[in-house]
Amino acid sequence: MRSAFLILFMILAISTRSQVNEKWYLTTAGEIIFSHAKVDFFGNEDGSVLRFSPFFNSQNHLNKDLNQNLGFFTGLNVRNVGFIYKYPSQSYKTKFRSYNLGVPLGLKFGNIERTFMYAGYEIEIPFHYKEKFFDEGKKTGKYRAWFSKKQPAYYNSLMVGIQFSGGTNLKFKYYLTNFFNKDYTVDSPAGQVKPFQDFDVNIFYISLSTDMFKAAEKTKKIVKEHDLVMF
Repeated sequence: MRSAFLILFMILAISTRSQVNEKWYLTTAGEIIFSHAKVDFFGNEDGSVLRFSPFFNSQNHLNKDLNQNLGFFTGLNVRNVGFIYKYPSQSYKTKFRSYNLGVPLGLKFGNIERTFMYAGYEIEIPFHYKEKFFDEGKKTGKYRAWFSKKQPAYYNSLMVGIQFSGGTNLKFKYYLTNFFNKDYTVDSPAGQVKPFQDFDVNIFYISLSTDMFKAAEKTKKIVKEHDLVMF
C-alpha cells in the first residue's frame, strides 16, 4: 500500500513540474441522489427503502489537469444524505437525514476534455441531523439537532464515477463509517442504554449531476500556479 501511494505521489509530482503552464480552476454542480443502505438491525438485514434527495446538494471542486489524460481534484461540498428504514413486520417507518460538509480528494483519468473516469476518497463532517417518524404513512413526530451526538464526528467514504462528453455525470459512493454513533447513550428506567449499539448502517448511493468537472469559459476562475504549491 505504501509503495502504491509513493508511485502515485511521484507521478503527480513529475506531471506537475512538467506542466508548469497548467492552471487551477473551480467547478460547481448540484447533485441528485438516490440512496440506499446496507442495514443490520439486531441481525435483520431487511427494511432499507430507496431515498430520493435532490436538495440541497452543492459540489464545489478545485481542479488541476496535469495533462489531457490525468488530473486531480479536491474541494468543499454540502450534501444531504440519509436512508429510510421500514421496521420489519411493523407499520413504523423512520427517515434519517444528515447534512454533511465534505472534502474530497480524487483522481480523474481518461480524456479530460471529453469522457473520463474518476475515483477518490471523501471525508464528511455531519453538522445537522434529522429524524422523521411515520406510522401507517402518517407522520407522528420528528427530531433534529445541530452536531448531534447520535452521529460520529466524521464519515469516511469512497467514490467512483464517470463524466460523459456532454457533461452528464454518474457517480457511485459508499460510506465506510456506520451512520450512527454506536456509543451514543440515553437514560431509561433501567439505566443508560445504547439505542444504536445493534444498528449497523452503511449508506451507498448513485447520483446524477451535470458539468461537475466542467467550467464554462465565461465563469472559469483561474488561480496562478505560484499561488498554490502542492509539491
